[in-house]
Amino acid sequence: MSLCSDAEIDAALAGLPGWTRAGNEIEKHYERSSFPDAITFVTRVGFLAEATEHHPDVDVRWRTVRIALSTHSEGGITNKDLSLAAEIERVAMSSGSRDPGARS
Repeated sequence: MSLCSDAEIDAALAGLPGWTRAGNEIEKHYERSSFPDAITFVTRVGFLAEATEHHPDVDVRWRTVRIALSTHSEGGITNKDLSLAAEIERVAMSSGSRDPGARS
């Protein structure tokens, strides 16, 4: 697996509302309706990540969930990260994310 070019990352992020690049990773903050909803969302992301064998960094602060993706073994962002971000977006939209472009 190879690292994505800056152009590939920019093109992919254009289709992922609220996702931004932060160095060697992409990230997004999701605002949920409650703390239990945030935990439920993280659980859904966890099952998705396990199924794809690619695991994000996750941080929960009350109703806000930060998800960051990087392929550590490659030292940066690969198609695996961009694909998982798209899958996480689908989970977020199907589970009632309050703001699809939540603060980043």
